[in-house]
Order: sequence, then C-alpha cells, then structure tokens
Amino acid sequence: MAYNEQLASRIRQILKRKRNLEEKKMFGGLTFMLNGHMCCGVEKNNLMVRVPRDRYQDLLKKPHARVMDLTGRPLKGFIFVGSDGVKMDSALKFWIDQAVQFVRSQPPKKAKPRSKSFGKGKKG
Repeated sequence: MAYNEQLASRIRQILKRKRNLEEKKMFGGLTFMLNGHMCCGVEKNNLMVRVPRDRYQDLLKKPHARVMDLTGRPLKGFIFVGSDGVKMDSALKFWIDQAVQFVRSQPPKKAKPRSKSFGKGKKG
C-alpha cells in the first residue's frame, strides 16, 4: 500500500469545490496541488500538510503532528499528521484549512510547458 485511499477520498471530499486543484503522485504517495503549489497529501497513513512557516512550530505542538522527514532532512513548512490525528472529519478539515490558507497566500504558479521527447522513434 503506497497510501491510504480512504484518507485520500476524505481529502477529495473536502477539496472538491476548490478551483485549480490537481492530484499528483509524489513522495511515494498522493499530493493535492492547488494553484500549482503542493497543498496536502497522503503518504502511507499520514496526512501531509503544507503550513505557514510562522505557524509551523505552533502547529507541530498539536496532537499527532510531527516534522515531515522523508530523506533524513526535515522539510520546513511541511507537517505529517498521524492517522489518529485525522480520524474525526473536523480534525481533517482543520489541517486541510491550514494548508489551503497557506497556499492561497502564495501567487499562483504558471503551468510549465511540457517538454518534448527527443529521439523517440527516430534513428540516426
């Protein structure tokens, strides 16, 4: 299991009315991009949320919240919330609201042009 599908479905329900929402597989899980920025996601049974740096330390003090560390280096501004911390829909909504609030404070990213494949099907 790469990520908890049930948690992903619950996140979709909360975000379903948001514009410029995209899902991408990243970090070995699923992320939800809003206006081109990573907003939140699911990694195994953990909720990943992007939070404002000025609220980062305070939010880490919340139950079941911890530093997001995938490679041995903590990602500042990103928090993991364990499954016990998002059992209640109100708790999940709280964390998603934190992430949406942060992303909305950022200017939208412009879509990157798709790169062309070179050499595919051509010889020489």
